Order: sequence, then structure tokens, then C-alpha cells
Amino acid sequence: MIIQVYEVQTQNEAEQLISMGVDHIGSVILGADNWKNPALKDTIRTVAELGARSSLIPLFSDLNVIKRALEYYQPDMIHFCEILPDRTRQPDELERILHQQQRIKEAYPKTDVMRTLPIPQMPHSNGSSVLGYARLFEPISDYFLTDTLMVSNDLPLLSQSSEPQPVSGFVGITGVTCDWGLAKQLVAATRIPVILAGGITPDNVAEGILRVHPAGVDSCTGTNARDHQGRPIRFQKDMNKVKRLVAAARQAATT
Repeated sequence: MIIQVYEVQTQNEAEQLISMGVDHIGSVILGADNWKNPALKDTIRTVAELGARSSLIPLFSDLNVIKRALEYYQPDMIHFCEILPDRTRQPDELERILHQQQRIKEAYPKTDVMRTLPIPQMPHSNGSSVLGYARLFEPISDYFLTDTLMVSNDLPLLSQSSEPQPVSGFVGITGVTCDWGLAKQLVAATRIPVILAGGITPDNVAEGILRVHPAGVDSCTGTNARDHQGRPIRFQKDMNKVKRLVAAARQAATT
């Protein structure tokens, strides 16, 4: 059972998480204009030295900058999490995303590619289309990650017109669980290891594992520290929550 935690931006947090048994340490580049961060590079180097694996999300789509970032940071994985375009309404944009991922896969064969497949937070009339996207991305992906897409039930599932996401144009950090029934269908339908994400906390991780049977679980918002109003603090982990999440996941994986 892979345990993956985002968003880790410092060496100190990475060291603590790895000592607790976290396998994948996920980090984020916030924009193409400030993609080079020596402290983040040191964090990724520390992850490698401690025997865990690093995953890096670019929150931008400039292919040249993504390549420069890969060469600078040298992570174990590059993680793409754009909202995928509607197949019938935006076929050219979907083709662009597929082609870009293929170019990265070919140019950096030693770097694994993780692809987020957006899954709604509720049973959705067009939910089965996620399996179609999985078939498209399967040949150029090493991992799939299910994450929660905020949608209205009367809108296309994978559409720029969906409900606003916490990071515009990208999927993640909602703190809301996705449709686990659809996630389970994805696990059964693909040969790619699937990591279950979206609102994963110490309190629900065991249920998620037992219901979905993923290859791994991912937590971000659900293991963040909270401010005085109870809101998650981005880029700051609650180490007690992480410890509880790891223990619950390990126990569920042996059940």
C-alpha cells in the first residue's frame, strides 16, 4: 500500500513524513514564472537520500518550462492534474494534453508519470466517461490518481464549466471525497496502479482502502494543520494526523 502525502515543500517536513512511513512525498511548483526554487530542490534531494520517492506537480502547462523543471529538480515522478477537456466539445485541447504527456514520457523515460483522473464528489450521470479517459492515458502513464472534481450534476463531467475548483484549471485540495464507487470501477478496469485521493483523512482512509482496493492512498488537505478557525493551512502538515493516517492505512492494507 503506497502512502503519498502532498503538499510538502521543505526538507524538515519531508524528513518527518518519511520517518513516519510515508512512501511518496509530493511537492508543487506554483507557477511557470517562479518555477526554480532551490529550497524545493533540496527537499527533493533529501527525499531521494532517505529512500522515499518524490512527486512533483507543475501548476502550469508550458512544456518548455516543465522540461526545465524536470532537469532542475530531477523528481522520481511528474504529476499532471489538469481538468481534462470534454472529449466532444474540446477534442483539440484533449489532444494537446495527450501529446504533451507523451512527449514528456518519451523525453524522460526514467521519470514516472502520474495522471490525475478527475472523479466527481457524487454519483454522476456521465461518470463512466472517466473510464474512457483512463484508456486514453493508460499507454503514457505509470500511475493514475483519483481526485475530486467539483461538479453540478447537470453539467458535463470533465468540463471547464464545472463548479469552481480551489486551483483554477486543476483538480485537487478540495478536502472532499470523490465517488468511491466510480474509483473502484477504475481500479478494476485498468492495469495502471491507482492511488485514491480526494478528502482522505486518518478517519476515512481505512474505509477507502477496503471499499476501493487501490494501490495506494494520497492525502493533502486531510492531513494539513488547521488555523484558529479550523481551516486547513496550505503547505503545513499536522504530524499527528499523518502518523494516524499511516497507521490506519497499514492496518487496513493487511485486513
